[in-house]
Amino acid sequence: MSARSAPAPAVPASPSAVAAAALLDVGRRLVERHGGEREPEEFEMLGSRWDLLPRVFSPVHTDSTELFTQWLPFPVGGSFLEVGCGAGVTAVTAAMAGCERVTASDISSDAVVNAGLNVARHGVAGRVRVLRSDLFDALEPGERFDVVFWNSNVVWAPKDFVYSRQVQYAIFDRDYAAHQRYLCQGLARLTNAGRLFLGFNSLGDAGRLDSLAAQASVRVIERRRETRRAGDVAVTFRLLEITGMHDRRTV
Repeated sequence: MSARSAPAPAVPASPSAVAAAALLDVGRRLVERHGGEREPEEFEMLGSRWDLLPRVFSPVHTDSTELFTQWLPFPVGGSFLEVGCGAGVTAVTAAMAGCERVTASDISSDAVVNAGLNVARHGVAGRVRVLRSDLFDALEPGERFDVVFWNSNVVWAPKDFVYSRQVQYAIFDRDYAAHQRYLCQGLARLTNAGRLFLGFNSLGDAGRLDSLAAQASVRVIERRRETRRAGDVAVTFRLLEITGMHDRRTV
């Protein structure tokens, strides 16, 4: 930013106290639903069967994985990175759809094991690697991808929030620090014609996201949206594309 540029808008301190408390309560219920100490099991999605381990974000409790996987433009013959892969449905589907090089990453060691099981189950180990990573941290400095996607942990949590269970990383983002990093670092992980996507929903703080995008000098473009039920809550799921401020792509 030049010295004459207008200062970036300040990020709000937090959502309203009432709204924040309500969303934190919804987040806690989601943690219990997704992170129960259940026995390993299987589920069906997108015409295939998938392994699901205990303490891993379960795609059967919300429509986010199914919707985003159907909406994403997988680069056939190209490369795809999924941040926060969970059970690995989207990353494995990308490989089955024709992506030649797929990386599935997650901060949760349980999710990494689970994704590996589904990679093996669907016979795509030659094209999919699974990494334990906090966003982009485990990638090589020069790695670039044709499409990068993150189905994010949209529920805002205060700065003093303590993660006590791995599955909480799939639900809560403390002070929206992970979203800030994704907006600031994601475009640098793209090939020349690459595209950066964020799976977001109405349980998240859209105002805070927009403020962080302004600070990072990026644009947020909504590509798809649909309202479904997530347990006992109506949720609007949004596929967002992140572009440079001067990138004028509209398709």
